[in-house]
Amino acid sequence: MRVMTEDAVVVCAHELGTVELQATQDVVTIEGRRVLVERNPEGRPIHGCPNVSVTIKPCQRTLVVKEGYSDWVTIEGRRICLDTVTGLTDGTPPGTVNYHVRDPGQRLVSEGG
Repeated sequence: MRVMTEDAVVVCAHELGTVELQATQDVVTIEGRRVLVERNPEGRPIHGCPNVSVTIKPCQRTLVVKEGYSDWVTIEGRRICLDTVTGLTDGTPPGTVNYHVRDPGQRLVSEGG
């Protein structure tokens, strides 16, 4: 499992909706890019979701991460994000549309577990 950086690409299940990520720690970097930690993928805006119709709400925000935080590595007490991060979006139908990592943003560092 690769460690996610601020350059990671996270998308909604419709594949065109891209999550706007923001790193909140400045202690650990990989190739000069900050590593993402717990809660960084949560509550983030999603841009470009094509799932739009009169009665269909596109994915506009990520909800709580269901899985993908490290059980082994933390930075300042917060678990790091791995390329297995997944959770629900606020899109329609509620409780069914996931987001996932398309690219972790780096290829050098993995977490064994």
